[in-house]
Amino acid sequence: MSDAGEYETGGMFQDPEGFYPPEKEPTFAEHHMLSGQTIRVRLVGSHPLYGDLLWNAGRTSSTHIETRARELVEGKDVLEIGAAAGVPSIVSAIKGARTVVMTDYDDPDLVDNMRWNATNATPLIPIPNCLHVEGYKWGSPVDKLLAYLPSGSTGFDLLIMADVVYSHREHGNLIKTLQQTLKKAPDSVALVIFTPYQPWLLPKTEQFFPLAEQSGFRVTKIFEKVLDGLLFENDPGDEKLRRTVFGYEIRWAMDI
Repeated sequence: MSDAGEYETGGMFQDPEGFYPPEKEPTFAEHHMLSGQTIRVRLVGSHPLYGDLLWNAGRTSSTHIETRARELVEGKDVLEIGAAAGVPSIVSAIKGARTVVMTDYDDPDLVDNMRWNATNATPLIPIPNCLHVEGYKWGSPVDKLLAYLPSGSTGFDLLIMADVVYSHREHGNLIKTLQQTLKKAPDSVALVIFTPYQPWLLPKTEQFFPLAEQSGFRVTKIFEKVLDGLLFENDPGDEKLRRTVFGYEIRWAMDI
């Protein structure tokens, strides 16, 4: 019988140094509020769920929330899903929300990055410990999200859904999360704000809204804004649509 050492492979199955490209380092971006305050966020260096970008819909949502802060967030409970860097959540906390829960897919890199951004924004937030971070997969049980609500609260007053409806196969899960987390009250609202970065898929993206109406909600289009610049300059498709941000409000349709 041969010695075991005869079969040692040494390093023949190890990838040589430099075989894989180095991981991209995190980058940083700034959002300038109308109030003059600046939010600096860290972006994941490279991620398949696009956590490495500060999206136009996120910036537009943040400005919309700031403009209507008294109505939408002051003293309210806020949930953001698909938050990425979480700028709308941070703006909500700065503008006086009672509770803010910032969520994205339960991936360690995304969650750790959201937590870093939330901690970094602490000096700007007037209510201590109001901003929370949680990993969450759309359509899954929401108990851990509702647990952040103050005693007696049955749901969130505001849901922020910025650039999430592009994921067409997730529309049913998004509706399920909406049904389980939006407080059943006349003034509760979900903001669904997006840009059609692939304009030819816009009809499929817009199928989310009749699905919401079939699921007990009322849908209202609130704006259509054409921005000056493109987020992805070299992408194909109608340039104006790729610069356009669409905004919708979703509320419960039934009598509360």
